[in-house]
Amino acid sequence: MAANTFLIELGVEELPPRAIDTLSDALAEGIRRGLSEAEIAFGDIRAYATPRRLAVQVMELADKQPDREVERRGPALAAAYKDGQPTKAAEGFARSCGVAVADLIHLETDKGTWLGYREQQQGEATTRLLPAIVDKAIAGLPVPKNMRWGASRVEFSRPVHWLVMLYGSEVVAAQALGLTSDRTTRGHRFHAPETIELAHADDYLATLEQAWVLADRDRRRERIREQVLAEAEVQDAQAVIDEALLVEVSGLVEWPVALSGSFDERFLEVPAECLISSMKANQKYFHLLDDQGRLKPQFITISNIDSQDPQQVIEGNEKVIRPRLADAAFFYDTDRKQPLAARIPGLANVVFQQQLGTLADKAHRSAAVAAFIAGRINGDVAQARRAAELAKCDLVTEMVLEFPELQGIMGRYYASHDGEPAEVAQALEEQYLPRFAGDEIPACRTGQALALADRLDTLTGIFGIGQRPSGTKDPFALRRAAIGVLNIMIKGELDLDLRELLELAAAQHQELPYAETLVDEVLGYMLDRFRAWGLDEGIPAEVYLAVRARPVTKPLDFARRMRAVYVFTQREEAAALAAANKRVSNILAKQAGELGGQVDAALLQEPAERTLNEAVSTSRERVLPLFGEGRYREALDVLAGLRTPVDAFFDDVMVMADDDAVRRNRLALLAGLQALFLEVADIALLQQ
Repeated sequence: MAANTFLIELGVEELPPRAIDTLSDALAEGIRRGLSEAEIAFGDIRAYATPRRLAVQVMELADKQPDREVERRGPALAAAYKDGQPTKAAEGFARSCGVAVADLIHLETDKGTWLGYREQQQGEATTRLLPAIVDKAIAGLPVPKNMRWGASRVEFSRPVHWLVMLYGSEVVAAQALGLTSDRTTRGHRFHAPETIELAHADDYLATLEQAWVLADRDRRRERIREQVLAEAEVQDAQAVIDEALLVEVSGLVEWPVALSGSFDERFLEVPAECLISSMKANQKYFHLLDDQGRLKPQFITISNIDSQDPQQVIEGNEKVIRPRLADAAFFYDTDRKQPLAARIPGLANVVFQQQLGTLADKAHRSAAVAAFIAGRINGDVAQARRAAELAKCDLVTEMVLEFPELQGIMGRYYASHDGEPAEVAQALEEQYLPRFAGDEIPACRTGQALALADRLDTLTGIFGIGQRPSGTKDPFALRRAAIGVLNIMIKGELDLDLRELLELAAAQHQELPYAETLVDEVLGYMLDRFRAWGLDEGIPAEVYLAVRARPVTKPLDFARRMRAVYVFTQREEAAALAAANKRVSNILAKQAGELGGQVDAALLQEPAERTLNEAVSTSRERVLPLFGEGRYREALDVLAGLRTPVDAFFDDVMVMADDDAVRRNRLALLAGLQALFLEVADIALLQQ
């Protein structure tokens, strides 16, 4: 079976830069899915994209489907013949197969014998199947917003202008989005605007590069990175390459050229974050730092042309950025004309959630919780309360209204300017930490108290009005809030009881429809996040389940148990002791009445049970202090030594003895053994 390269390129007007990667990957996946469903063999699939094109190359694509044997089943044998002669049912089935009745076969099944027919079906030519596959792939693209153009009824993200479909050197005849396929593509809009004929699908990248187009997304991205770093070196500076900005800039150009520009040093009086946000959000510039990590009055822009007069391009960019930075300076000066605290009354005009009130209400609730937490973690109660009162004030400043990503950051600047305590100002920024997986947590106690209080208020409030996250819908980012609470408590080593805090946070709300079950529901939801937390730490789900089975409500304690149990599972004794605990659990579950109480040494008849009782007693004396100090790993190391006496007990002792007193004594011994392990986790669940 022969194979060749397939190429599809859809030429468009400039696509939204942030949508390019998604559309490109989706087109490649749609074609991959279609080829797989058609059972056509293929090699690598490569997705390419620029602002003006989406393209896919399929390497080593077979020229046809494989031949296959098709089996058809006709009437049951009993209905196919009467008095030894074919019935009309048999004759009709034979005609539908294009053969005589004598050419039919018997098919044996578990439901009887049937008439049947087998034939070799020739595979369809790939070029005949590709139009439908491509059409379906294009129809399935996640276009953010469709548009129409001219008199056409065709809809797509942007107007489409050309369609290339080549199988090797052969044009694949097809129609898509009102276009007829051919081999004609186009180069760079300015450097090579003429049409280009592609001789072969393999020539795609090289031909476009000669026409000033880098169609390979990754290569174009790395070209930008290399140019930015090289340009920064020329400027004796360090370039800060934000990956999201790099992707976006790559989606704006086909032939990147890095150029350096500068701005007036007077703008450096404005906080660097404001200038950086303006340069990134408005102009897509990369900013530069000096060797002390301070912002330099320079930037690097990526042009889409290799200009004969680059200085003119630079001056144009400098002219455009000047009013943007002036706006940032104006916002900063305007905001500082009144203290942050003066904005507290204005929070009453900003709705947090219709049923939960305004930002002023949220600040009031969070202040009570933050103050309580601060008292528990040796923080400053008054500062925690003050930080909560000011926490959302920067949301109504001019700067944050223009650049929402600066929330918290501007709160810190304005609070410092107003003379607020340093830790209060720091907390205003740290309240949003951690922002994503692996991010740092608040460093100061006031920041930790505020970050926890704000999230707990949101969790109890949203759950309390019945808007628990479901599936992929989580508009208030409650999953992230819950995981943030866990990470702050664990990484900050805060020995806080989650149930106690949730009860306090819930009590700050008024008239929540689901108040009765609220605390238990939120607590369960948050502790369930430990499954994902454990997986991030490399801890399997069965370890989480073993700890989750115990009534543990302190996240720090929960994490310590999970880590200890995970280490325990690496020991050779773990599997045997988990199995033994599973056996004990099953035995005890079948017993009626109380099984507690002391083991009566006088009723221990067998050497193995006396040995086990002594081992359990000795281990209990050693581990109880360790449990009290949360040293679960050391405690489990001690309990691992019970494997030998436990195995001997089950080998030599009949638990369910005929004598009731002996039987109950042995059950009490097993209950005591189980209780030791349950101080950490239900290790019987490790068997799952």
